[in-house]
Amino acid sequence: MSNIQWQINAGIGLITLDRPKALNALSLDMVRDLHSLLTDWQGNPEIEAVAIRGSNKMGPFGAFCAGGDIRFFHEAAITNDPALEDFFTEEYSLNHLIFTYPKPYIAFMDGIVMGGGMGISQGASLRIVTERSKLAMPETNIGLFPDVGGGYFLGRCPGASGEYLALTGQLMLGAEAIAVDLADAVVDSADMPALWDSLTSDPELTVSERVEALHDKLETSAEIASPEWLHPSIDSIFALETIKDIAAALENDGSDWAAQTLDVLHKRSPLMLHVVLKQIRTGRTLSLADDLRMERDLVHHCFHTDHLGRSGHSSETVEGIRALAIDKDHNPAWKPAHIEDVTPDMVEPFFASPWTGMTHPLALLK
Repeated sequence: MSNIQWQINAGIGLITLDRPKALNALSLDMVRDLHSLLTDWQGNPEIEAVAIRGSNKMGPFGAFCAGGDIRFFHEAAITNDPALEDFFTEEYSLNHLIFTYPKPYIAFMDGIVMGGGMGISQGASLRIVTERSKLAMPETNIGLFPDVGGGYFLGRCPGASGEYLALTGQLMLGAEAIAVDLADAVVDSADMPALWDSLTSDPELTVSERVEALHDKLETSAEIASPEWLHPSIDSIFALETIKDIAAALENDGSDWAAQTLDVLHKRSPLMLHVVLKQIRTGRTLSLADDLRMERDLVHHCFHTDHLGRSGHSSETVEGIRALAIDKDHNPAWKPAHIEDVTPDMVEPFFASPWTGMTHPLALLK
């Protein structure tokens, strides 16, 4: 299998993402291999739980998954490669499988966990982070939106923290993710190998006993300190009705936090900020399957923005990836260039599905 290592040991399916040079960014082959493996294991009575980790150049752990392969997105969008549409259909199907998995699925989220890495970990029954973990949904930085179920899981973060995380792409360090319900436990990275091994090291115990013992090891009475970025004003400002309202409130706030947050928003795609605010608020009320169908509609429009006459090179997402990862000039030419220039007529068509009913690529998700 490409870039996916796996084994079955003492009733546990063990998966290691093994593309360390790319920080385990997901290729279409990796998505397909993961989906195939998890589907097989779902119906295999000999496998009672699954654990997943990443690897770095030195070996296991150190990096989890940096997301989807954005260089592939860029190339495929420009060449009109149908594999781009396949990638998102199959990735979102994988996300749904993980969120609805009938067996314990344990994510060892050491190192970078961004975008698609969140998609293969947020549905876990146990999400373990370390002091090295760096979690984020930074898609507005590349003219995209927090997909892979982001509308569903960010929409369910406390208060308006989901809107804040989705719009800014704020980086969460380790335990900070626990404060917004995006991780369950924090451990020292040095302890990760022993915790991983504990799932299989005593085969005389049942799998459920070993999983329970892992939970017990992780129980901590230590209070998780609220991170500095989780400002008391988030719930009032980021609950406001529009992006323009949010920007105005930040401008009038007067605090360093507000000034820094506004500065971040001014670097993001104005068009996608408006789309993302609607995505998170809509996703909050949807089932996971319906949220993923909505996101599949959105991602199609990101690369084929027909209502604005933009696709391929001219799309907001390809321009965002160009500036960040291809030319690396960090100077995307966003259209429109300003938050106040975005109109509802630009935003609403993103939410109109290009498919009907059973023709939707994710029609069968339950």
